[in-house]
Order: sequence, then structure tokens, then C-alpha cells
Amino acid sequence: MQELLTTVKQQLAQANGQVRRLFHGRGRCYPGYEQLIIDWLPPVAIIRLFQPFSDEVIEPLVSYFDALPEGERPEVMVIQHRYRREDSIEMRWNSISLAESDALTVTELGLSYAVRPLKNQNSGLFLDMREGRRWVKDHSESRKVLNLFAYTCGFSVAAVAGGADKVVNLDMSRGALNTGRENHRLNQHPLERVRFLGHDLFRSWGKLKKEGPYDLIIIDPPSFQRGSFVATSDYRKVLRKLPDLATEGADVLLCLNSPQLESQFLHELVQENCPEFSFIERIDNPEDFPDSDPEQALKVLLYRRQQQ
Repeated sequence: MQELLTTVKQQLAQANGQVRRLFHGRGRCYPGYEQLIIDWLPPVAIIRLFQPFSDEVIEPLVSYFDALPEGERPEVMVIQHRYRREDSIEMRWNSISLAESDALTVTELGLSYAVRPLKNQNSGLFLDMREGRRWVKDHSESRKVLNLFAYTCGFSVAAVAGGADKVVNLDMSRGALNTGRENHRLNQHPLERVRFLGHDLFRSWGKLKKEGPYDLIIIDPPSFQRGSFVATSDYRKVLRKLPDLATEGADVLLCLNSPQLESQFLHELVQENCPEFSFIERIDNPEDFPDSDPEQALKVLLYRRQQQ
């Protein structure tokens, strides 16, 4: 228990008012706490439980946050019981009367994002992709960017902040893309440089090709989403289209967040379906997401198209 509290304290000290994972039990680095994570979406702290835990674990955590000095103490303290179908949100305190549908503005790498911390599933920003967004911000200047499976357009925000000439976002969820528009507005980005396409990717190749070609392509699909995308069968369909979408020398970020599929899965698919793309490097995951086996964690692989 003391190790858990020490980790939370250390990560909170490094947050500097920005979003951060305060405890990442899912990385299997803390025996006995594999089904517990804690997220900091200032001013909201969320303890997420994927199995029941005793009061001997939960109450010291709540007491730690409650005892923080004014200005550091969370204004909202939530315990999310992800293993429950009903009554999954337990509110310990809520000084700002935050409702489930309410959006807050949070900061990551100096950029602003709208999140909904009390949603039962995803809040609107995947914290483990921070280094991927950092890489995109640092490598987007004067480039045309394609962001597939864009969700709330975090990569798009990073790309425009990094000087991209144009970004095309595609996602089936128009609601997520609307949040993406809001994210760009929060950062005072010129929306004439950003496209939002609420389409099924597999019926939109012609439209995407017309908008291209692209100097940077980001592919960040769900690993398994029934009726939308299944990595084991659908990832190769996307990779087959890369030569038609990418410029010579284009960079491609391939993302995969499945414990069952390792990096070799993507390496083999690229070699089979678009061998003109060469592996460059794997982007490191954030330090607040330690994992005993990196191949079971998020994988972000950079490929580059060979110039003729």
C-alpha cells in the first residue's frame, strides 16, 4: 500500500497542472494492484477499479487526496467501478457540481483539450498516447497530415500546433469529431486548415485519395470494435491503401493497443502489404505508463516510405 501511495505522490508532483496517469496497475508492475488505475484530469481525480477492492485499499487513497493542501486537493473525487453494469460512478466529493455530461478543459504538452471525466468509458483523451502526440507536434511543420480513426482529433491538434499545412480527420463518430472541432477552437487554430470527415473508412478511399497525397499518416484504430474495426482482419486492408495515399518519403505512425498482438504483427503486415515502407523506430510510451512487458502495452511504430 505504501508503494502505491508513494507512486501517486511522485506522479502528482510531476503533473504540473497537466493530465497524467498517477498509478498504472494495468502494466503489471505492482503485484496485487493490476486492476487499479488512477487518472488526474485537473481538477478531477479518478480511481478506476476493474475488480472489487477492499476499503483497506480505497480509503487510504481517498484520505491522501482529501488531505492535500488547498490548491492541490482535487475539486472532484470519483471512484469508477468498471466491473459494474450499473451504479458504476461513486462520487466522494464534487466541489464544482460536475455532471456526467459536463466537459472540462485540460492541458497536455501546452495544448488544451475538452474531456468529460465522469463518462463511464473514455473521457475524450487517451493519456497513454502523449508521446505519440508529442512526436506529431514535432514533425508536422509544412506537412499534409491524414489522421485515421481520429476520435476527438488529439493528433490533429498536435499537428496544427506543430505547423501542419492541412489535416484531414476521419472517424465514424460525428460526435467525437465535433469534440475535435472544439479542441481546435480551444487552441485558437484556423479551422480552414482542418477537415472533419464522419465516414466509414472502408467506403471512403476515393475521398481520401482526392484530398491527398499525405506527408504524414496516422493510423490509430481500436484493436477490436465489433462492426467497425478488428485489427487481426482489418489492419491489412488499411495498409494495402498506403501507397495510394502517401507521398515519397512520407512518415506513417502505426498504432496498436492490444495485449494479444505484438509489434511483430504490424511488421509482418507492412512487409506483406506495403514493403516500400521501412521501419524507423518505436515511439516510447509515457513514463507514467510503466509495463512489465512492453509488447502487451501500447505500440506506436514509425515507418517511412522509401524515396525512389
